[in-house]
Amino acid sequence: MRLIFDHGTLVLLEAPERRFELIPGFLWDPRIALWRAPASRYAAAVAALREYGLPLVDEVVSGAGAAPAGFCEIGLRPYQRAAALAWESADRRGLVVLPTGSGKTRVALALIAAQRVRTLCLVPTRALLAQWIGELEAVHGGPIGCLGDGRQLLEPITVATFESAYRYMPRIGNQFELVVVDEVHHFGANVRDEALEMCTAPLRLGLTATPPGEPALTRLRALIGPVVYALGVGDLSGSYLAEFELVVVPLGLDREERARYAAEQRAFTEVRRAFRRVHPESTWQEFVAFAAQSPEGRAALAAWRRARKLLGFTRAKAAALRVLLARHRHDKVIVFTADNAAAYAIAREQLIMPVTCDVSRRERERALEAFRSGALRALVSARVLNEGIDVPDAEVAVIVAGTLGQREHVQRVGRLLRPAPGKRAVVYELVTMATSEAWQAAERRRGLAATHVVPA
Repeated sequence: MRLIFDHGTLVLLEAPERRFELIPGFLWDPRIALWRAPASRYAAAVAALREYGLPLVDEVVSGAGAAPAGFCEIGLRPYQRAAALAWESADRRGLVVLPTGSGKTRVALALIAAQRVRTLCLVPTRALLAQWIGELEAVHGGPIGCLGDGRQLLEPITVATFESAYRYMPRIGNQFELVVVDEVHHFGANVRDEALEMCTAPLRLGLTATPPGEPALTRLRALIGPVVYALGVGDLSGSYLAEFELVVVPLGLDREERARYAAEQRAFTEVRRAFRRVHPESTWQEFVAFAAQSPEGRAALAAWRRARKLLGFTRAKAAALRVLLARHRHDKVIVFTADNAAAYAIAREQLIMPVTCDVSRRERERALEAFRSGALRALVSARVLNEGIDVPDAEVAVIVAGTLGQREHVQRVGRLLRPAPGKRAVVYELVTMATSEAWQAAERRRGLAATHVVPA
């Protein structure tokens, strides 16, 4: 009986006429009249087949290539060592949850060096692709492979974007023993999960500052493993992360804005309430799917989007931002907005550099280097700087608006928490009172444990 890798799955060839439902993941495939299982079940399937005493020729990982070598020593802080030990003690599968700026990547680098097996690192963006390749080259003397940004090079250690991994995994899913997933919260609830299902790697490490809730977390337990180590911002603030203060700045709407907001909210709320009366346990996604099927529902969603856009950058927020930028003109400041339109409006009015998805990687790198050197004192961004990208030290953040909830908020605050002697970061959150933004802002702040929140 032979076990082979076939387009991201395992297939049993020359199997005896018996049922294999008890072997993890195997199902009968009538198209080819053979037993097939997801590649991610490889280790469990081989162990079960051997436990049953079945003769097996394992051809899944044949010709995978040599293991990587040539790592330099990687020093870790005590909590980073604890995270690495927790992962190794959990059968080398699981999620490590650490705040932005606390060195999750360094934990992964140390574990890659310690395991010394063929490793595939998955990242969400091309910017992180380049960043991870640079980090690996700093600690590993051998070549680093790359899948993404126009490159297709496989090496014992390879970095790939999520999209490239999804595209190439049917061909390369049997060539790695360890898979590391940065910003793993992007998995667990969408088609990207198939990339992990098509990979035979028995060792799996997920990194995030903000793990997803259920049911995505249950899905990640199956794909990567359970949460094996977790610390929040409050656990490290003042020791390994800079101390910070979150200042809530309550603002209002002027008469014209209040009238527009009330009209848009009324149009949305009428449809939303009618739906909730019939479906009281419904989710937002279910409401959107329902609303999209009728002219009234589509009009309600359009009104909701207009109301959110209005709150994203009100006249009071523009005035408050002018005051804050003047107050901190000698500090390094990052301004976060809800969308690119607001970011560009601020960039034009305040003459500060925008960093958005429309800005090329080369231009973004020049801007970040100028910010690092002090040639630029302020940046404005919608989402590009939310996660992953290594942002230079900053002392002040102004959160003009957000759209992605608690996870986005934790990531944005983390941009400021790289420690420095005597550093105490300040985060200003501009909140429009008597609107939906007020309670949404309160929900976002729940993700910050032991945070010092003061009124403006």
